[in-house]
Amino acid sequence: MNKSVIMEDGNLSSNCSISMFKHRVYPPTYLVIFLLGLIFNLVSLCFFVSVWRSKKRFTPVNLYMVNLLVSDLMLVCSLPLRAFYYFMESSWVFGDIACRVMSYIFYINMYGSIYFLTVLSVVRFVAITQPYRYMSMQRSRNAWLVCILVWLLVSLASIPMLTSGTVIDASGRTRCLELNPEYKLIHNRTLIIANHATLLLGFIVPFAVISVCYVFVVRSLLKLRKVEGRTKPNYKKSMSLVVIVLTIFLVCFLPYHVMRTIFLEAEMQVRDKGYGDSCRYIERVRKAAVITLCLAAGNSCLDPLLYFFVGENFRVFCQGAYKEMEAKSLAKTEGKRKSPTSEIKEGTRPTTELQELNAPNSSSPDS
Repeated sequence: MNKSVIMEDGNLSSNCSISMFKHRVYPPTYLVIFLLGLIFNLVSLCFFVSVWRSKKRFTPVNLYMVNLLVSDLMLVCSLPLRAFYYFMESSWVFGDIACRVMSYIFYINMYGSIYFLTVLSVVRFVAITQPYRYMSMQRSRNAWLVCILVWLLVSLASIPMLTSGTVIDASGRTRCLELNPEYKLIHNRTLIIANHATLLLGFIVPFAVISVCYVFVVRSLLKLRKVEGRTKPNYKKSMSLVVIVLTIFLVCFLPYHVMRTIFLEAEMQVRDKGYGDSCRYIERVRKAAVITLCLAAGNSCLDPLLYFFVGENFRVFCQGAYKEMEAKSLAKTEGKRKSPTSEIKEGTRPTTELQELNAPNSSSPDS
């Protein structure tokens, strides 16, 4: 079999290559996600900073959202390096350590987001179905403990990604974010087993927990909807959480995990038996892997929707900030309009002075 370099999406540098597809798709997509994610998450960060300054503490819900925000900012800040790598036609110039950290950050963000979304869903489930127990959970110490456990879990589980460093291809270029071409078949089978374990514990179990919670949440909300008054805001906030979290899972995480499993199986078949008569199937799998990887990175742009629709007082903060900016703009405009009038009231002649200043050999009005 031809021992060419295999990329993170399974691309071989010679046979059945999709290099041009990656170089067209990754840079613009990553940069768009970077810009949107940075703006949305920085606005969210300003809100949480203002909450901390005013109350000197976070509620458990806000604390989980702050940790989700930190996870998203980690990924967002790494995307320009990924975009530059593919813009330079898969040539890595940032060193081996940075290469390892890029993969590590991506998986920490993904599974950190999955678990914090799961925790938020469980908290909402308890708040709707067992409100008295929910009140007893409002201790920040317990929330901090949950956050530490989530970070430890995803950090330790993602450590194997630190073993995937740079690779020098046949042309002398330094590659990153790729499958190592020196991996033996037994190592590929190990990757597939690890993928199945990650799929189960990192996606299927959390998604099952979320789905069960939301079944009971929706049932309870449908009953509470008939009651007027204080339950109505909780109904809207809880339904927003259900819709947003399910959208993130179905759009960002589900396609990626499905295609990653199919992709690894297809790559093992290629290394074991070759390409066969056609490149059509493996090219489609590799292109689908590229697209779903972009969707997975896009979760950092969707998470801020949670802060807006579910976060406590976040919408009020955004509305207040918008009104403040609008008031400043209006005051600035009114100030410009009033300045000529004030000069006339003070007995000055702005037009005449302007003519004198523009005239040759004119003296200063103060002279």
